Amino acid sequence: MWLAIVMVVFVPLERFFAVQPQRVFRKSFLPDLAYYFLNNLFPKLLLIPPIAVVAWLLHFLIPGEFHARVAGLPAWIRFVGALMVAEIGFYWGHRWSHEIPFLWRFHSIHHSAEEMDWLVSTRGHPVDVVFTRLCGFVPLYVLGLSQTAARSIDPVLLLVIFTGVLWGFFIHSNLKWRFGPLEWVVSTPGFHHWHHTYSGPINKNYAPLLPFVDVLFGTHLWQSRRWPERYGAMSEVPSSLAEQLLDPLLPPYHSVPPVPSQPRMGAGEGLATAGGEPPR
Repeated sequence: MWLAIVMVVFVPLERFFAVQPQRVFRKSFLPDLAYYFLNNLFPKLLLIPPIAVVAWLLHFLIPGEFHARVAGLPAWIRFVGALMVAEIGFYWGHRWSHEIPFLWRFHSIHHSAEEMDWLVSTRGHPVDVVFTRLCGFVPLYVLGLSQTAARSIDPVLLLVIFTGVLWGFFIHSNLKWRFGPLEWVVSTPGFHHWHHTYSGPINKNYAPLLPFVDVLFGTHLWQSRRWPERYGAMSEVPSSLAEQLLDPLLPPYHSVPPVPSQPRMGAGEGLATAGGEPPR
């Protein structure tokens, strides 16, 4: 049901406002669809043991009174705080996945997409998804912004997850919408597509929702009119779904992340603007 709703929204929009004209059923559509279903199941199961360990440790390390005080804050304050704290955690989880060779083995699958659209958001190895989510969730539990002792999932955590998933579809979409100065406030396709560039400045724009985090840590890239001309991973990634899932788990662990922050283009190379206007 959720998949159908997202398709009904994004497929027509990408048809009429595309950055790069492409077919709905592009060559990697079916593998990405398989990732959608895989990552709606396996990460939830894989997260259970580490979250249980975190909850057990916090019971001994963090005074219960502290978490009780945080839980007593108005829900909107907890949500805003959780959104910002999780964003910083997601940022570093994402960045480490680029900078640490072993983690890049898994994350490179997400970057192997050569055509961008909303469904690319779901393209990712379950291990990669679990690692990034842990980096975002654990600080929330430590600070009490999400309650591990609750018998059901904390609604604040659910809102953070829902916001992240929905915005993930948007920033990966093949939409040429630009929001001007607002793009310094929230991430957009024009912001995140540069994170997926194959031919431009690399290892930029890690934040999934709030670009100020990239500004804070020195990885922000602002392109007011330009769009990447090519997308894809710098590392060799197997073509079949089964190999993509198994290969990162097997030795030798030789996958090397792209060199941080090195532009690999001359003036005017590797850049494209929506509408065919020359870069400037």
